[in-house]
Amino acid sequence: MYRKTYLEVNCEKLKNNIINIKQNYPDYEYYFGVVKANAYGHGSYIINSLIEGGINYLAVSSLEEALELRKYNTEIPILILEPIHLEYLDKCMENDIAITVSNMEYFYELLTINLQKQLKMHIKLDTGMSRLGIKKSSELCEIINKTANATNLFIEGIYTHFATSGINDKHWDNQLEKFKEITQDVDLSTIPIVHMGRSLTLVNHKKIPFCNGIRLGIAMYGMSQSMPTPTGFKAFLRNLRNNHKKKKLHISPTTTTNNLDLQTAITLYSEVIDLRKIHANDFVGYGALYNAQKDTTIATIAIGYADGIPKGLKHVVINDKKYNIVGGLSMDMICVAVDESVKLYDKVTILGGEQLPIKAVANECGIRSYNLFTGIRNRVPRVYKKDNTYTEIKY
Repeated sequence: MYRKTYLEVNCEKLKNNIINIKQNYPDYEYYFGVVKANAYGHGSYIINSLIEGGINYLAVSSLEEALELRKYNTEIPILILEPIHLEYLDKCMENDIAITVSNMEYFYELLTINLQKQLKMHIKLDTGMSRLGIKKSSELCEIINKTANATNLFIEGIYTHFATSGINDKHWDNQLEKFKEITQDVDLSTIPIVHMGRSLTLVNHKKIPFCNGIRLGIAMYGMSQSMPTPTGFKAFLRNLRNNHKKKKLHISPTTTTNNLDLQTAITLYSEVIDLRKIHANDFVGYGALYNAQKDTTIATIAIGYADGIPKGLKHVVINDKKYNIVGGLSMDMICVAVDESVKLYDKVTILGGEQLPIKAVANECGIRSYNLFTGIRNRVPRVYKKDNTYTEIKY
């Protein structure tokens, strides 16, 4: 790399996360690794580590993402979670990529195509999110019946997506009932894969008996979704209110804590590219946002919002010490008020590590961990640590 700004990804931690998840929740046959959005910002290079941990199916949002994965593994099955243009079905058949069928018009068009190879499809059901999916039992039955008579068209799976955790609301239960309603005339045991849940479903609910697949997203990347039990009088009152609501609405039992031992695998680094002393009343950054109250040393760091740094980031770590960002973020650089111990070209930790854990930084910035992971731009090279060797990938 030419600019010493990069994202280090520890592949062993990701592998161990999968192992730990499967040890705690061993009852599924299919563990989908959701690796859309460049594997939540981690990069497609990680997929073989996920597979080594026990992932046996991958899920992405587009054909472009699926084909990118094939550069790293040609065997593991892949599901595209969004409909693709039917003119590109040959790419799917050539690369063992399953498509999603989510409305009848799309299905009717699919039936008119003369498929030269077997095409796998998963039927998406709309159980309450109102984005994609079949909503009627009659339509699902029609798809299944007509597919049985179609050449080279194979229904491999049926799935849906939950909108909420279902801990303090009835949406999760309602969606489960809607799924049962839509599939009431279908023998689900004849469908190879039935997958309804995500990471929250896995840890908050008992396994749905007829599901043999689970889609793992944020948990794979180190977020256990365990919710600490709040204390204090306000928490006591909130708990009373929630328990009354659960009883009144007949909300199914949930679990808010778990025994998962997961670790985030990324650390974002940069370096000091300039050091300068400024005087009291000097300004730093666009808009003269920072006015020095005393003589100060300013370190300029080679990273900015064009690299995906969130607006609310307040600190960096240099030589195991936290320093404040001053003067706001610019496109390619940030400025930090430092002391005399900081030297030119010192390594800077921007995110990750013991002092800047991902979840804490996300909370401080007022965003979700999802946004923090996926926000790191592709102009930042990824450096993968695996078996004590390092591999750099540029995107």
